Amino acid sequence: MPGHNPAIDRIRPEGALQVLDQVARLRAAGREIINLGIGQPDFDPPAHVIEATVAALRDGPHGYTPVLGIGELREACAQMMSARCGQPIAAARIAVVPGSKLTLTFATQVLANSGGAAGTEMLYPDPGFPPYRSAIAYSGAAPVAYPLNADDGFDIDAAAILARITPRTRLLILNAPSNPCGGGVTRAALDQLATGLRQWPQVTVLSDEIYADLSYSQDGAQLPSLLEYAELQERVIVLQGWSKSHAMTGWRIGFGVWPERLIEPLRRLVMIGHSCVNVAAQYGALAAVQGPQQPVAQMRDAFRARRELLVDGLNALPGVSCALPRGAFYAFADIRGSGLDEQTFAARLLAEQGVAAIPGSDFGAAGEGHLRLSFAADESQLRRALAGIARLLDEVRGG
Repeated sequence: MPGHNPAIDRIRPEGALQVLDQVARLRAAGREIINLGIGQPDFDPPAHVIEATVAALRDGPHGYTPVLGIGELREACAQMMSARCGQPIAAARIAVVPGSKLTLTFATQVLANSGGAAGTEMLYPDPGFPPYRSAIAYSGAAPVAYPLNADDGFDIDAAAILARITPRTRLLILNAPSNPCGGGVTRAALDQLATGLRQWPQVTVLSDEIYADLSYSQDGAQLPSLLEYAELQERVIVLQGWSKSHAMTGWRIGFGVWPERLIEPLRRLVMIGHSCVNVAAQYGALAAVQGPQQPVAQMRDAFRARRELLVDGLNALPGVSCALPRGAFYAFADIRGSGLDEQTFAARLLAEQGVAAIPGSDFGAAGEGHLRLSFAADESQLRRALAGIARLLDEVRGG
């Protein structure tokens, strides 16, 4: 029998989803598991979002929508992004997708071998969200990692990125606040990057800003974005959505801001893929954009307090250290002093202590010796998880 497309074999399993399945099996077998592995808020979506979605389900419309989303939602997203970046963003540049991952997937597919160049390269962060590398590899481009360093708080390093750009580079992926490290980006780094990109006009940037509303700066401001630079408007794709900010992970709806030159190729991919996003979820997303933002702020404040609890607790443990994340809801703990590698540590933590976490190496080679723990869990669970980690460390040390 003929085999399948070999490009599919370049897609690596996503560790967090595998752990989610494992947790479900253990819970079904009667085990009590604290899941700090999955990256989703433990809050409900805002009430006004649910109400708008229910109204759309009840009253309609129920048919197909325009390929790139209903006009009201695209216009609302454009206005929101214009206000955030200080640049005029046209609704025609907004593409609503069934989950923000599709912005990543479509970007790599649109830009692979662009300009007639075979063997193109795409840059992604290490440690970084695992689908970055898989989406690049599946597209046929060559994945090229650039490092995020703990000594810099895992912030984006413009010099490290620019040093890896070549004439074959077609896409650069940025992520701030970042998964798995919680790192950010400074204005100085973006200025340096924008200046350096002038000599590489063939490079498009995908800025993953899905955690933009979960930044813990003292003034509550969001991190800066390359979308703020007028000269880069035709070179930047922004990945956005409501999964993290509005606790809508299971709704599978997000959006992207695209350069005008890529809208038509994108439209063609959507037409042979999902046709359009389900209409009720689009009206829920519209309510998320236009409605009160207090639930987002309340969730962020809760995460801020949990961040301090978890990071302080980790740093109090022998053989463990953890930088304070600038955003998102992950602690990326260095466990190299524990005497265990990260795969063994995570496996034993789940099997013996009932605490699920993700080995850092699942996020790239630079994540070796680390463990990602989500603090999108209540304080009681976080305290119990810390106690479980402490017990495991005592056992390893023969205590």
